[in-house]
Amino acid sequence: MSDARIWTRLQPVVTTLLVATVIGIPLWLVVATAAKSRGEALTPNLSPPRHWQLWSNLQTVWTDGHIPAAFLGSLLVVVPAVAGVLILGSMAAWVLARRSGRLAAVLYAVAISGIVLPPAVVTLVLLLRQLGLAGTAGGMIGVYMGIYMSTVIFFVTGFVRTIPPSLEEAAQIDGAGPVRVFVRVVLPLLRPVLATATILICLYVWNDVFYAFFVIGGRVDTLPLNLFRVASAGLYLNNWHLIFAYVILMSLPLVVVFAVAQRRIISGITSGAVK
Repeated sequence: MSDARIWTRLQPVVTTLLVATVIGIPLWLVVATAAKSRGEALTPNLSPPRHWQLWSNLQTVWTDGHIPAAFLGSLLVVVPAVAGVLILGSMAAWVLARRSGRLAAVLYAVAISGIVLPPAVVTLVLLLRQLGLAGTAGGMIGVYMGIYMSTVIFFVTGFVRTIPPSLEEAAQIDGAGPVRVFVRVVLPLLRPVLATATILICLYVWNDVFYAFFVIGGRVDTLPLNLFRVASAGLYLNNWHLIFAYVILMSLPLVVVFAVAQRRIISGITSGAVK
């Protein structure tokens, strides 16, 4: 048997083992540390806990870490930001996808430039202060929408170009205006790619602490900001078992959403984003 055929047979096994190692070791570290006592977790390692107390640690974090209030704060920011950027971004992507010419190409390049050009935090904070939005949930929502608008436009534009324009032309012949054409014809066809964009943006916004720290500064308590605050205040000082338990609780909503929508996510990536 040739070396090429041997590698062809071994490649799936090697790939599976590599992925399992890269994902499994960090996951095991989080779960094992969260299930240990304070003494065992002083130095986080891969050793299993002598006595599993994951449930009690999660209960402690839920009550002492003020997770319900922080969870509501995260929802207050994440839901409007994701909904707004998806709606406005998909509208802009539809217009750009249906326009041709040099001006449209330039506008598309400018629209997706935010993917590689990070926003300046100092400029954002100063601008929000001028607008009176610094330290407010509305200002944070606007920042997230501005940051991730380019991502939505990039994903959706490629997908819209795969939709036959004849569907929109038929609706226009029936007397539908641009808004109705978008809502009734285009938007339902964008579900796979919007599911992909939703998961990606939710992941970024849900776990963000950098921009939230500078923009809202603790005035709105989100899950990452709450973890930073309680850890800095000494509640979780050297309590790595509680910190990792907090990470598990903070990650559970996104894990559930991803597990439910994984087929739509994969469909959106393969049918829209790479075209």
